[in-house]
Amino acid sequence: GVQTCALPILKYDENAVKQSIRNLVLTANYERPFHPEIGCQVYNQLFENFTPITVTIVRQTVYNVLLKFEPRILVLNIDVDSKPDYNSLGVTVTFRFTNDPRPITVTTFLNRVR
Repeated sequence: GVQTCALPILKYDENAVKQSIRNLVLTANYERPFHPEIGCQVYNQLFENFTPITVTIVRQTVYNVLLKFEPRILVLNIDVDSKPDYNSLGVTVTFRFTNDPRPITVTTFLNRVR
């Protein structure tokens, strides 16, 4: 028979990578069964008072998770737009594929549920 590889196939499709970035940012640690290491701690910041330090922490947290779990891309910029009146954060990641110089942008919104 044909043996199959257990490793995930890395698709270099723009939409697939954008979805992967969104998933990484929106997934909390221990949320994925058997993979507690995959995830981002940005939701914790939604319950803190919004300060310039909050923005820095969110930016660094998103950068770290993408660096660790998304080898297909190089992160060019992470912009965090806090909307404390709405208990939400907008995280915009500008990246490029490791083999393509064109910058690509994806935005994810994090909302604290009351």
